[in-house]
Amino acid sequence: MITYLALGDSYTIGEGVPAEGRWPVHLAASLRNAGAPVADPVILATTGWTTDELSAGMDGADFAPSWGLVSLLIGVNNQYRGRSVEDYRGEFRHLLERAVALAAGRGGRVLVLSIPDWGVTPFARESGRDTARIAAELDAYNAVAREETQRLGAHWVDITPISREHRDLLADDGLHPSAAQYARWAQAALPAAQAMLQT
Repeated sequence: MITYLALGDSYTIGEGVPAEGRWPVHLAASLRNAGAPVADPVILATTGWTTDELSAGMDGADFAPSWGLVSLLIGVNNQYRGRSVEDYRGEFRHLLERAVALAAGRGGRVLVLSIPDWGVTPFARESGRDTARIAAELDAYNAVAREETQRLGAHWVDITPISREHRDLLADDGLHPSAAQYARWAQAALPAAQAMLQT
């Protein structure tokens, strides 16, 4: 079986949805349905984590020597807390390098998803947030993440448009995606994941 490690924050742990609704779980199931022997993901993610907090979580984890597939989705809480894009670049690059190392040095076995736009949610509107500013800042974060992903030869999947188009597919908290939206993320990631596993 191909082992799968999913790294991230609330979007990876699936805040507000059952375990089977998480996007990495959807992705692994879709890969198996397509004939790839991928194990259920081992998920290291916590709601609220920033890049440095994920890194600290990785420091304390007992990982297997290498993984057949590693995914990374991190950064929304950096933006939420008002941290700079410049700081994000360095911390994200470090995490991505660690992800590649966990994939036995194979950048082509690392999948990075963009940060969704939480500014389109009822939570953002009802709390009086500047939704246009959120969108612009997340676009800047995602541009940095895409650059770093491509630089290391990892695979980039842009799910931000899905979050903006399907803004009604949310969990009960009015902030996090529902299982139905996560399923759309997984479908968007499936072609890249299939191509990765053929290398």
